[in-house]
Amino acid sequence: MAQAKQGDTVKVHYTGKLEDGTVFDSSECSDEGCDCPSGPFEFTIGQGQVIPGFEQAIIGMNPGDQKTIHIPVDQAYGERIEDMVAVVDRKDIPQELALELGNQLEVTQEDGSCFPVVITDITDSSVTLDANHPLAGRDLTFELKLMEIK
Repeated sequence: MAQAKQGDTVKVHYTGKLEDGTVFDSSECSDEGCDCPSGPFEFTIGQGQVIPGFEQAIIGMNPGDQKTIHIPVDQAYGERIEDMVAVVDRKDIPQELALELGNQLEVTQEDGSCFPVVITDITDSSVTLDANHPLAGRDLTFELKLMEIK
């Protein structure tokens, strides 16, 4: 039986959990009629489409194999970087934007490149924007099942 290796496109069912057991993402839906992703997650090993620890865990698996893995911060989304949190004067934010805690905005830099930020605090005079990935600074656990190697 073929084992997953660099360059293979694979289909994987997964459930991602935080250290306290809270599920933060899953490729399988347990609720009838929900709009969860349908079918396994597909990616190509070695193309940087997933976090390093997830990708490394798939290498060597055979279709049908299942395992639970723990991914430390440095193999997941990295440490939180406080320099990626900015307090912006409220008057510098376009008035038509919905300012609600947890809303995601896209910031355009001077060179035209864009990146997502999340509103983490709002006061009468300022808005705090966080460009860290929401899972930065966290160890993660994944339940994996390799469905297919293409």
